[in-house]
Amino acid sequence: MTTDPSEYDKSMPAVVAYLAKVERAVDRTRASYGGRPYAEVHQALVEALQAEDAQRVEPLVVERFARQISDTGDSVDG
Repeated sequence: MTTDPSEYDKSMPAVVAYLAKVERAVDRTRASYGGRPYAEVHQALVEALQAEDAQRVEPLVVERFARQISDTGDSVDG
C-alpha cells in the first residue's frame, strides 16, 4: 500500500505545530525545574504539556524528558 505524497505535505504543518508545542513545554520546564527532583519535574512537565494542549505525548517520552531535566541541574531560579 502506498501513501499519496500530497497527504504527507498536508499533514506536516500540523505535525510541526504540535512539536513546537512540546518543545515550548519542555523548554519552559527545563528553565524552571532543571535539577529538581524527578517527581516535581514530571508533574511540572505534565502541566506544561497540558497548558500547551500537547498532552498526547507518549508517557515514556514524558518520563525521559522529565528524567533528563531533573538530571541537568541548570535551573534558572534554582
